[in-house]
Amino acid sequence: MSQGPNGALAHRPRVVLVGPPGAGKSTVGAELAKRWDTELRDTDSDIESALGKPVSDVFVEDGETRFRELERAAVATALAEHAGVLSLGGGAVLAESTRALLGAHRVVFLDVGLAEAAKRVGLGVTRPLLLGNVRGQLKALLDARRPLYAEVAGRTVVTDQLEVEAVADAIETWLDE
Repeated sequence: MSQGPNGALAHRPRVVLVGPPGAGKSTVGAELAKRWDTELRDTDSDIESALGKPVSDVFVEDGETRFRELERAAVATALAEHAGVLSLGGGAVLAESTRALLGAHRVVFLDVGLAEAAKRVGLGVTRPLLLGNVRGQLKALLDARRPLYAEVAGRTVVTDQLEVEAVADAIETWLDE
């Protein structure tokens, strides 16, 4: 964190959103960015822009190991540079180095149940780790990652039965505490 006006600590980014596919990171992030008149940055989008191809193509053409290397670098850069809302890819928390970096930031875990996540992600054609049996893949992913999301988060918001505005309200309330 850097010094802001009047010596106050300026949080960079203002908030970091983590969670599995279908939790609402992009949607809630866009709502918060609009409310705060700031930018939403998504590390998966950063990787896609840098390489000129979708994340799904990176997985197929370069492999998951290469993608995770790119992801660690993208997250570290975004945490250092971005002052708005930051949304991390669902697997970003798998890296111990990323989890360590997140310790200095205000992180919200957007949690979602299996049924709701499956409904939201659909057939997962743009999500390489969910190809095949989407529900089974998603369950395994949720089971493996949920403890890591909880580890890095200062607040957890379960998004299943909430409208986007209610999730954003809960995050704002926490940040104002």
